[in-house]
Amino acid sequence: MIDTEIFQERVVKVPTADHHYTLLVAPDGNYLGVDQEGFTATFPYANDRVMWDETDAGTFRHTIADIEIVKKSPDANVCQLTLEGNTLDCFGQTISESASYNVSHGPERLPSEYLKFFRENGWVCLTSILSPDLVEALEKVACTDRFAHLKIDRSSNPFSQSPAIARTTAEPVSLWLIRQYMQIDDVRVAHTPGLAILDRDDGKRIVQGWHSDYPYHWGVPARGQVPTPSGETVLGVQRNVCVSPFTKVGGATAFKLGSHALDQGPPKEWGVASDHYQEGYRETHGLPYMGPEADIIDAPGGSIILYDSRTWHRAGVNRTDQKRAALLMAITPMYVMPKNDTSHSYKAFLASDVYKELNDRERIEVERLMVHQFIGPGGQYAIGADRELTATLHARQQDKVSY
Repeated sequence: MIDTEIFQERVVKVPTADHHYTLLVAPDGNYLGVDQEGFTATFPYANDRVMWDETDAGTFRHTIADIEIVKKSPDANVCQLTLEGNTLDCFGQTISESASYNVSHGPERLPSEYLKFFRENGWVCLTSILSPDLVEALEKVACTDRFAHLKIDRSSNPFSQSPAIARTTAEPVSLWLIRQYMQIDDVRVAHTPGLAILDRDDGKRIVQGWHSDYPYHWGVPARGQVPTPSGETVLGVQRNVCVSPFTKVGGATAFKLGSHALDQGPPKEWGVASDHYQEGYRETHGLPYMGPEADIIDAPGGSIILYDSRTWHRAGVNRTDQKRAALLMAITPMYVMPKNDTSHSYKAFLASDVYKELNDRERIEVERLMVHQFIGPGGQYAIGADRELTATLHARQQDKVSY
């Protein structure tokens, strides 16, 4: 049994939101908003310009412009929209054939408010930003929460099993924040988005130690660690999607919030990942640091936690009988080498039925995130694993061993 008295982390409680803005989604997946001149238009990103408040009368009032949109079908979630009596087309204008828009779940706060907090603190929680339907679909892929009775499908990558993974990957508000925080529009996932499912701790298994994430990898037993502080240049942002509710007792990720500003890895005395991955280390040294200088973000399912990759953190310890699921993504600027090859999973995704279920914006966004490219003779080339060269290197390594 685990001594529960050792869990003294400070809990940062994120309450369930009682208000959400609305997104109006065009047929191609872009968002209806208002441009700088005050005209309606559609945008592939989600900042304050695409945020709407639904009124009691069933209309949509823009958050920063004096514009009100009317539903043609008041009770419908997919409907035509009118502005001053004119029906809007798929580009948010009135010059072409009318289009139907999807009324979609948006964020609790304005993106600009999230960004201010993110820049000041190095982390931000987008509370319950995913729609209830999307959260349910993620639970089904993970076989947790309402679908804990199901057995997870390990025959293929979850990315190709459900459109929910790709839709979450393409979530627009968190991506806009990441790009603004790293001050670069061209970003990539450093590995294929993956589910992390945490069962009840048995008191014996290896528990992840403290570390800073890719590409810094401070405290991690991996090659290619960032050797010096990166200062104002942010080399990575982590995006943790709370599929299950994140709670202290349920194994929510533990952080040292604000540690990104130190621009260095966690202290060895906290129990770093490179030590805790060693067989038998837990039996000899116990669990990593779980004192009051550490923080737990307690957040509802469907929330997204963004944090600077330099932030010290570790996996939590699940002391319940319910499995805890998260969808993890490491986002880096395009000039940082990816942690893992994403080409194989992206090609499988293209060939799957899941790809056909996405809209144009989601497809474009996932491609931008997962396909790493370089300039070669004749233009841009997608980067993938060279299996022939890999086999040659493996053979050479075997030859060296034989000497």
